[in-house]
Amino acid sequence: MLLQVFGHEVDVAFDGAAALKRAPAFKPDLVFLDIGLPGMTGYEVARRLRKETGLAHIKIIALSGYGTESDQQRSKEAGFDRHLVKPIDPNVIPDVIATALG
Repeated sequence: MLLQVFGHEVDVAFDGAAALKRAPAFKPDLVFLDIGLPGMTGYEVARRLRKETGLAHIKIIALSGYGTESDQQRSKEAGFDRHLVKPIDPNVIPDVIATALG
């Protein structure tokens, strides 16, 4: 809802399989992706999004309760562009989007 308030078109998936199914049709510029998803991890979703024809260019931002240095390195290796640790201050979201889509 916060992204919609900021004027962005939003699509939501509640698990990795749904995200992978919906992304090719929605063609997002930016994905906020949780690491701890049911069915498959956000790491796997990010890797698969990067391999999807037409989606390799998207920016993927991790939203995670996992915030150690090794967690952040793992997200980078999986293809995330940035790693944010929950809880996220909603006031930083516009800057995160602007920086990602710059």
